[in-house]
Amino acid sequence: MTPAAGIDIGAATAFLEEIAPEYWEQACAELMKQDRILKKLIPKIGPGFLRTRGDAFSTLARSIVGQQISVVAAQSVWNKVLIVLKNKVSPKTILALPIENLRACGLSGRKVEYIRDLAAHFDSGQLHADQWKGMEDEAIIKELSAIRGVGRWTAEMFLIFNLVRPNILPLDDAGLIKAISLNYFSGEPVSRHEAREVAANWAPWRTVATWYMWRSLDPVPVDH
Repeated sequence: MTPAAGIDIGAATAFLEEIAPEYWEQACAELMKQDRILKKLIPKIGPGFLRTRGDAFSTLARSIVGQQISVVAAQSVWNKVLIVLKNKVSPKTILALPIENLRACGLSGRKVEYIRDLAAHFDSGQLHADQWKGMEDEAIIKELSAIRGVGRWTAEMFLIFNLVRPNILPLDDAGLIKAISLNYFSGEPVSRHEAREVAANWAPWRTVATWYMWRSLDPVPVDH
């Protein structure tokens, strides 16, 4: 990311360092020792780190929007959602919005149902959002997977991009599998088993390694 004109680069750098996950530097150092590919890839990609975006509800809603479509298409749809909600994304604003308004943003009928069900779960207090920070990864995945349209991949994206958990391996993520194929298998097709074997070398920093795999495909940092 290039700093905008007029911004003090030193101040901007200090701000970025302040919001980096506390484990990031240690994780990168250990991954470069543990993995021959990451030893070359991390310095090649250069500075950068995982950034969170939005609150829990917004993160999950964005993940639903992004299911089975490209990152560019998902961003376009999400931008339209923000416009109709006047940038006020919450369970209540989603539930108050007419269904046809959400459909007009480019959401399928099924995704509208999913987002409204997500909003209803948050609005009713069925979710233990205030307890998630202290819960185990798998317990959170189980709770989130009870929501319509929220499968394991969506829950894992939430653990990565909202809770910034350090050791998540989203094996259902096409980008991760493609990156493992290109970086470790010379572009040959890769099974989940093979991907898991590669990632065994990444523990306990599989989130960080996954982020660098994504960056190897696209230099623009991934967010959700």
